[in-house]
Amino acid sequence: MNYLHWDEKTITDFSDNNISDMYNCGYLFTRLGKGVMHQTRGVRIDLNKFKPNSENRRVIRKGESVIIEKCPIPYEDYSWEIAKMAKTFYEIKADSAFSANKIKELIISNQNFNTLLIFKENNVPCGYAICYENSSMLHYSYPFYDLETAPKDMGLIMMNKIIVEAKFSGLSYVYLGSLQRPTDTYKLQFGGLEWFDGKEWSNDIEKVREIINPMIK
Repeated sequence: MNYLHWDEKTITDFSDNNISDMYNCGYLFTRLGKGVMHQTRGVRIDLNKFKPNSENRRVIRKGESVIIEKCPIPYEDYSWEIAKMAKTFYEIKADSAFSANKIKELIISNQNFNTLLIFKENNVPCGYAICYENSSMLHYSYPFYDLETAPKDMGLIMMNKIIVEAKFSGLSYVYLGSLQRPTDTYKLQFGGLEWFDGKEWSNDIEKVREIINPMIK
């Protein structure tokens, strides 16, 4: 699949301030190589404006038994089962393949992403997300979970729980990737949501809903 992007830059300054500035200008880290960022129709949550709505609270209640563990990348306890879970997930749930070798590379090497989120139920890992985090923001990226054992609505549970935790931790933004396809509308359910239109961040949700799904009137 070809991902929407208007510009590509490769940074060499990996300071928190520079990376946060790049994200604020619509750039997101990619898996293409160290420092490679794409300017795209990103979506983020302004955590100062976020308050869980009734649907968010319903999803969070469903995932009460799921806990989050944060581990640094490179991740020392990597095992082949993690990459196998990711490969299976992306083959079934996404429209582009994600090789086990690329998953392994992102988790065990020092590239763009520095935090591995591990979602556990009954102390057993059932989901992961490969993320970038600094003192002001979190880029929630490349989530995957066990399609056979994870609770129903696991993807929404993971996303809702990390947004709530990020707000509690005092971060300013959670970035949720990009808005490209009709199936991305699930990202639009959060208060404080903003999307990048190519020039600036907008909170016109109906406009972006029509852009990614023009069949909606």
